[in-house]
Amino acid sequence: MGRVLYLEVIEDDADAEQVAALVSYLRTELLEADVEGVARPENDEVPPSARGTGIAEAGTLLVTLGQSADAMRSVLTTIRNWLSRGAGAPRGVKVIIDGDTLELSKATAAQQEALIALFASKHGG
Repeated sequence: MGRVLYLEVIEDDADAEQVAALVSYLRTELLEADVEGVARPENDEVPPSARGTGIAEAGTLLVTLGQSADAMRSVLTTIRNWLSRGAGAPRGVKVIIDGDTLELSKATAAQQEALIALFASKHGG
């Protein structure tokens, strides 16, 4: 089994139904990336670093990475591209793995690419 990422979709002023719809759209796109699976996490699958952050609520996904060396970068790039189509919505995604959190949201495309490169190099292998 591959490594596991926990994702939390955040959109300011969105209700649970709107967030659930966003999660569904993101899940569909992530299934096209280098992943073994994308599912909703159970409470016992929530990492200790995420407890109390709302990660076990409607806006979350559990992503099992594929085995390739580029799996992490593929998932992060998919998230960045999905966010870029948000039509200016105050939206973000928190990515948690091995106790580290990356939040992609209001940063510029160049800033997001730099963050993705750093996070992928740290957790990619």
